[in-house]
Amino acid sequence: MNDLIPPAPRPVDDFGAWLRGLLQPASLAELAALAAAVLVAWLFTRALRRALSMQHAPNSVLFGERLIDGALFPMVLLLLGYVARGVMVKFVPLAVFHVAIPVLVSLVVIRLGVKVLQVAFDGQPWVRLLERTISWVAWAAMVLWVSGLLPVVLAEMDQVKWKTGSSTLSLRTLVEGLVTASLVLLVALWISAAIEARLLRNAVGSDLSLRKAVSNFTRALLMFVGLIVALSAVGIDLTALSVLGGAVGVGIGFGLQKLASNYVSGFVILAERSVRIGDNVRVDNFEGRITDINARYTLVRALNGRESIVPNETLITSRVENLSPVRGRVGQTVVLTVNYDSDIELVERLLLDAVRDRPRVLADPAPSVALSNFGADGLEFTLSYTIDDPENGQLNLRSDINHAILRALRAHHIDIPFPQRVVRVVGQGGGEGAAFSGS
Repeated sequence: MNDLIPPAPRPVDDFGAWLRGLLQPASLAELAALAAAVLVAWLFTRALRRALSMQHAPNSVLFGERLIDGALFPMVLLLLGYVARGVMVKFVPLAVFHVAIPVLVSLVVIRLGVKVLQVAFDGQPWVRLLERTISWVAWAAMVLWVSGLLPVVLAEMDQVKWKTGSSTLSLRTLVEGLVTASLVLLVALWISAAIEARLLRNAVGSDLSLRKAVSNFTRALLMFVGLIVALSAVGIDLTALSVLGGAVGVGIGFGLQKLASNYVSGFVILAERSVRIGDNVRVDNFEGRITDINARYTLVRALNGRESIVPNETLITSRVENLSPVRGRVGQTVVLTVNYDSDIELVERLLLDAVRDRPRVLADPAPSVALSNFGADGLEFTLSYTIDDPENGQLNLRSDINHAILRALRAHHIDIPFPQRVVRVVGQGGGEGAAFSGS
């Protein structure tokens, strides 16, 4: 930032000289050079976008959803602007580029900051506030830069000083420190977002959980290193943070132990892959599918749309039922009782036909029917079949198969018997009364 600011404040009278320069014929040449830079930047970004197949990449910082949505277009335009300014300054006095360069710098800062925040914290409500803050600060700095007031404002801010211990800080030092820290953290977030997108691309099942763990650890490490670098750049003595680190350690040991336990449990779950994203689990009498595993909590979504936020410590210390079998296959059975005088071969064929017509039922292993028991009320048949998409629902498929079985049995006049019970009525004298049977 200091390279862009002259060592001594320029007088505000330079603003009037710049206005007079805009009225010169040489300004048309500058406008033509600037238009050529815009055209070249647009063509280059478009060609690179097509070459890398990034026409629709909303999670890309450089390209974005549209051509001018990403940070690559203003960055290329800024580079070409500096090249054009270096060429034009040899032939004509500059006026347009005094405004164009600050505007392009502001555009790069805004687009880069906004895209990094959108990719790193997708869907967070406070991201919109940070985006507006970056825009307002960038445009305000651009206005001060163009008008020649920026060096004057910085010089006045440098006069506002206060003493903190053995160090003397100024308002300018504080602002420059915040800007430096913000830039360092944005770069760290950008790198971590790129690593996360690379790791999670085409990852499923256990690989997705492991890569998610590596991604979370990488982001935390880069944020920590970025914060340390930013504090060092400002000039803060990091040894002074040892007391703060000790206090934080004591706080974690007493008041924040649950929070720390959840974070550690999250990394343990992602590392050992005891449960994975996509598994169907039952936790604390809540059954659903794991949709995301964060550092502190895990999201479990039921089939009815309800979502449970489960602390990661619960998954470590409590009993968790993993309902997802190997390779996602689930076996289901239907137990049916028919009258003893029913045609056994016909019943078996009707049961198999009821499941063979279902596209979700696997042909390998093939469905099977067995005469499983001679029950008290009739012959018991067990129909077994397998599916490989339990996430699409199991009860709905079982209901469809039961409907098909019932229709087939009724069409062939095969009865499902009611339970038969014998009731004996005992008289007052202790003798048995009439005996009868019924349902």
